[in-house]
Amino acid sequence: MQQQKESKWSSWPLLACALILLSIGMVACGSNTEAASEAASDSNVINPEKLRVALLPDEDASTIIKNNEGLKAYLEDRLDKDIELVVTTDYSSMIEAMRFGRIELAYFGAVSYVLASLKADIEPFCASLKNSQTTYNAVVIAGADTGISSIEDIRGKDMAFGDIASTSSHLIPRMQLLDKGLEIDKDYTAHYTGTHDAVAIAVQNGNTHAGGLSEPIFQTLVDREIVSLDKIEVIEISPDYPNYPWTMQSNLDPQLKDEIVAAFIELDDPDILKPLKAEGFGRVTDADYVGVRNSMKRLGMIES
Repeated sequence: MQQQKESKWSSWPLLACALILLSIGMVACGSNTEAASEAASDSNVINPEKLRVALLPDEDASTIIKNNEGLKAYLEDRLDKDIELVVTTDYSSMIEAMRFGRIELAYFGAVSYVLASLKADIEPFCASLKNSQTTYNAVVIAGADTGISSIEDIRGKDMAFGDIASTSSHLIPRMQLLDKGLEIDKDYTAHYTGTHDAVAIAVQNGNTHAGGLSEPIFQTLVDREIVSLDKIEVIEISPDYPNYPWTMQSNLDPQLKDEIVAAFIELDDPDILKPLKAEGFGRVTDADYVGVRNSMKRLGMIES
């Protein structure tokens, strides 16, 4: 492996995690209670003329904005609002934007939603459908020439993850390895590339032995011929996890909330849904993410 690149990848995730958890702790001491109290007050209900809608920062930002122009037009028509699409630099920035009311709607991963819910008064209202279910899977992949054919073979090797707050490119693959007895920084060396596609490309280019990412995103990369199954093998598909939730600020006007939910649940245009890697959207609540919270506690990502 390329030692210089390994050093660069491994230098920032612990700091990033520490900053996320530190800010969560600060909010837990007071701001979250105040926000919840304010949201309960009628005077805090808002109905803005423009809705800022944050999309997952899992690929190049300009590509995400371009690919979702159809969603923007659809929401403007359904909600009679100006819509601004937003792509933050990473998940932690998206969480902070939700906390400070800089965005009204956000398409989070399950982990980033749980982290955001500790800091902001928000609620999930729908999640991506796959095979008519609001669940999805992650994959652990390995270079075809690495000799890795199972999770256990990653012992003593390099393992790439995406963003530290990613569900399918961090939490799920880490749980897959842990369930097979492999602990991070003890049984394998972890690297963080920032995005799902960067994980797959790093594995394909031989910069890391193995990696974890969303199965739908991996399949899209294969379909677009960005990565090749001649160079990458899928080692294991994860159990089902709750899919990416759309969330909204809890202090939005109740009628507007109903209109937003209806707009997403009734969205059936495949051209709009394709960039979101969804067949449609189904209702979810916070209770659907209890299992994710428990996994995060097991990994020490949040306090028990």
